[in-house]
Amino acid sequence: MIALSLAEIAEVVGGQTHDIPDPSVQVTGPVVRDSREVEPGSLFVAFVGERVDGHDFAQAVVGAGAVAVLGSRPVGVPAIVVDDVRTALGALARHVVRRLGATLVALTGSAGKTSTKDLIAQVLQRKAPTVFTPGSLNNEIGLPLTALDATQDTRFLVLEMGARGIGHIRYLTELTPPRIGLVLNVGSAHIGEFGGREQIAQAKGELVEALPPEADGGVAVLNADDPFVRAMASRTKAKVIFFGESDEADVRAENVRLTDSGQPSFRLHTPSGASDVTMRLYGEHHVSNALAAAAVAHELGMSADEIAVALSEAGSLSRWRMEVTERPDGVTVVNDAYNANPESMRAALRALAAMGKGRRTWAVLGKMAELGDEALAEHDAVGRLAVRLNVSKLVAVGGREAAWLQLGAYNEGSWGEESVHVSDAQAAVDLLRSELRPGDVVLVKASRSVGLESVAQALLETGAEGEVAAR
Repeated sequence: MIALSLAEIAEVVGGQTHDIPDPSVQVTGPVVRDSREVEPGSLFVAFVGERVDGHDFAQAVVGAGAVAVLGSRPVGVPAIVVDDVRTALGALARHVVRRLGATLVALTGSAGKTSTKDLIAQVLQRKAPTVFTPGSLNNEIGLPLTALDATQDTRFLVLEMGARGIGHIRYLTELTPPRIGLVLNVGSAHIGEFGGREQIAQAKGELVEALPPEADGGVAVLNADDPFVRAMASRTKAKVIFFGESDEADVRAENVRLTDSGQPSFRLHTPSGASDVTMRLYGEHHVSNALAAAAVAHELGMSADEIAVALSEAGSLSRWRMEVTERPDGVTVVNDAYNANPESMRAALRALAAMGKGRRTWAVLGKMAELGDEALAEHDAVGRLAVRLNVSKLVAVGGREAAWLQLGAYNEGSWGEESVHVSDAQAAVDLLRSELRPGDVVLVKASRSVGLESVAQALLETGAEGEVAAR
């Protein structure tokens, strides 16, 4: 964070200082909420959770070098006490962002946010110092913590914004007002909470409504291939640039294909020129993510050749998202277990099919959460797609939703040998350990709450066969 005194922070957040001998002492380290991340000069933010109260760590964090605690009660060590810690954290982020000279890029969408954010960050880092959201910390706590990581040297601040209801993104844009806003897609993620795609579109479009006018540098980057997103052009006064495979897109892809290993290759076209891209990531769905990143980079002055090189060399920065690892025996494990919705599930299955040409493929799938009344139909459709893509074996893991996955496969033409329903992750591991053969490709995917990453981790445990080689 840019250096601020405790007195200035207290004024910004409307707090009272307690047990602070010298209010001119500055916070020169990171602002953290995890006591294990404290460094000398840190400000520790104490939240009261369901199982852990951050205030209980006050003595320990000050002993580890934190200059103060931002909390909701005095703790016997230097502290700034506020009525609401979350609100105070947001106010501090807003203050810091206003003092920065950085260009703030915000993005949202139903699927692909984290992968696209990672691509944007890797491309922009080639141009200037860039700070970006780690993992999927895209809510009212994670977003301000990321913003507070920026320093005076930061030129680009890339923030992922999530939403679980109308008004959520509007609130986040008030904390960190973006100059460039990117909307990827409107899909089925959290449709059970929103009530329909129209409501999801309404929530995601709050991002473009928050952008400054074109005359002030505002830019809305919209997906030309998604009708809900394309329609958001009417909701902003910012300049609009479209990306996609449509001929109408300003930044588009031509000659899209997958390599033999399932990595996308295409000709990138931007208003400033064209160049060829072959990605290190897996799956055709990354083409859209790459185009979104290219559109942002183009608006920030990068050439088509510079963007193409950066996209071709970019990797996955976040765990359990199409994380491809090959075992010593030739079995390939694709850990995409961080989260799942119908769109990302279909994309992962298509990537599996592309990677598995001439090899046996396994889809180990679990529940997609928060689909509401759409849950039965969406799980059934994924099971059917696995059969249509000639996935060798579907392993549906869990309860009712897994049974719907298996039923969809059965009704599409799987007569018991190509699909199986198991009760839990351990049962899936036992099945795979007994039946996997060298050369097989295994995809593991479900919503985060299912915890199917344990299946991938179990399959990759180092044994007598030797070290695991990660791609």
